[in-house]
Amino acid sequence: MTRTAGKRERLAAAAAEVFHQQGVEKTTIADIAAAAGVPVGNVYYYFKTKDQLVQAALGAHALSLQELIVVLERHEQARDRLKALVRGWVEQREVAAQFGCPTGTLATELGKRADGLDRESAANMRALLEWIERQFAAMGREDAGELAVALFASYQGISVLTNAFRDPELMRAEGSRLERWIDEFAASSGMT
Repeated sequence: MTRTAGKRERLAAAAAEVFHQQGVEKTTIADIAAAAGVPVGNVYYYFKTKDQLVQAALGAHALSLQELIVVLERHEQARDRLKALVRGWVEQREVAAQFGCPTGTLATELGKRADGLDRESAANMRALLEWIERQFAAMGREDAGELAVALFASYQGISVLTNAFRDPELMRAEGSRLERWIDEFAASSGMT
């Protein structure tokens, strides 16, 4: 990895983290530079505007999702892949209690804009939704699309509640319920 690529990637990762913690509007380029350990003047070498940093943060989210899917795909059964996804969400419950879902909060904030970044954010969410749908389809479910939306919506909803109430236990409890729900669909599809 070149020195430039490393600094650029650090800035993108820092942007994703700081936007998640503070929101896009409240975050300054100086905040991102500090989080990345880069002098603020150097940021402009890589990113001319804050919107370019938002775009880089969206790219960092997409990369994280791709890496997550690689890990989830190591599970042999679709049911186990979905349950591992849910467990991963639950493992992040303390972060969700503080700041909400990283992807969901950014999508909500960018959804108020109509500058193209809203569509890029939605594309990241769509990629995960489509992966979830493929898992339900692999379980033989004709209603895979509906089940994918239900699972993803449950997670996004519990992320909002966990954050609003600052109660990570809510996400743990919902995660347990979702794992049982997945098992019920697997059993009804003959996949025990």
